[in-house]
Amino acid sequence: MNVLVAGGAGYIGSHTVKRLKEAGHSPVIYDNVARGHREVIDILKVPGVVADLGDRAKLVETLRQYRIDTVMHFAAYAYVGESVERPLMYYRNNVGITIDVLEAMKEAGVERFVFSSTCATYGNPDRVPITEDESKKPVSPYGRSKLMVEQILEDARLGDKKFKFAALRYFNASGCAIDGSLGEDHDPETHLIPVILRAIQGQMKGITVFGTDYPTPDGTNVRDYIHVDDLADAHILAMEKLKEGEPIYCNLGTGRGFSVKEIIATAEKVTGKKAPVIFGPRRAGDAVALWADPSRAKSLLGWEAKHKDPEGIIRSAWNWFSKHLKGYAK
Repeated sequence: MNVLVAGGAGYIGSHTVKRLKEAGHSPVIYDNVARGHREVIDILKVPGVVADLGDRAKLVETLRQYRIDTVMHFAAYAYVGESVERPLMYYRNNVGITIDVLEAMKEAGVERFVFSSTCATYGNPDRVPITEDESKKPVSPYGRSKLMVEQILEDARLGDKKFKFAALRYFNASGCAIDGSLGEDHDPETHLIPVILRAIQGQMKGITVFGTDYPTPDGTNVRDYIHVDDLADAHILAMEKLKEGEPIYCNLGTGRGFSVKEIIATAEKVTGKKAPVIFGPRRAGDAVALWADPSRAKSLLGWEAKHKDPEGIIRSAWNWFSKHLKGYAK
């Protein structure tokens, strides 16, 4: 299929473009590179359009020019803490821009949409592992913005029977391309594994552990760390499944949870170096423990995470970070 990847110059989007290409599809990157990287377009050697998704004329022109069959939408702000500090910016970008994309798709006659959702829609769940039927009680504007889009997608489907969508709620994206071609490069960097690795490299003063008094075995947050290549593969399977027409909701995770302290210890084992750790207070908007029940993704999509061991995930990240001290800028 011809696939427009909105946010395709970003972390998860770029890895998905790579996997789409390897699977025989024809991806097109559409990204304003405000938080993505122009270098990715050159590395992946695919068509790239550098423009805002809110530019209706340009987006419709691109959808028609490349005869797009499916839009995969990764272009969103995704910092929980930032969303608490700047909620209106998050609603305008994550919700408002998605509506712009859906309207452009309708104008161009594109009917399939794969949405990058999040486990943050669940908030602090009543139980773990989390199934798709768990109540949705997001605790941050980021999580609420993603849940709002899911509701918009449902309403859009009711208004247009040809419209098909998948909402993939994934857990903590992590790792880098196994072949070392793509990595994780955010500014600012808040994801735990790259923060640990940058601190070990001496590029950050230390790792701040936000809260050590959570009701978990070692007092730190517990998360489900899923390799970015596994996420990418699930998006492709969901896109292909959409031919059948029914909406798709799936959790994407390994089904296992690891604490912040466990991830730090594993990174120290992989790198052979001690990580500088600073213990701080809890951070607003952070849930206590989140890990997935991925059984629906397995039964519906035939998908299961291949990389379930944090050590292997961190090794793939260290392979890239050790060669890219300044990210894509080198």
